[in-house]
Amino acid sequence: MDIFSAEEQDRLVQAISIAEAKTSGEIRLVVDKKLKAASAIEAAVAYFQDLEMHKTGLANGVLIYIAIDDHELAIIGDRGINVKVEDNFWDETKELMVSFFRQGNMVQGLIEGIQDVGKQLQNYFPRRADDVNELPDDIYFGTN
Repeated sequence: MDIFSAEEQDRLVQAISIAEAKTSGEIRLVVDKKLKAASAIEAAVAYFQDLEMHKTGLANGVLIYIAIDDHELAIIGDRGINVKVEDNFWDETKELMVSFFRQGNMVQGLIEGIQDVGKQLQNYFPRRADDVNELPDDIYFGTN
């Protein structure tokens, strides 16, 4: 998918790596050109399962989903996070991201969102000495 340049992809992957360095949580970014379900949340849930994000040791994975052409965004966390935070926990992160999107800066919006997710996860799941990276830091591009 030719949504991001190689340099932009490198910046996004680096942002994930830096964010995860502060937490035992795992962050994945999934990018579709078009929405693959009835809603961004439904698409995010499907990818969460497909990418086996529910198999992390502390159930502390977060998936950021974006459908570019449809201007849809969702952030979901695994059960280990959801039992500790309120239902609208990711709303501020989404608003931060959207503020950059509205300025035409999608990549910076995604980077800011990834960094914010890392900060939020650090509060509940600080990095441990024995922490290992359980999931790839790369961007997962959908098939459309």
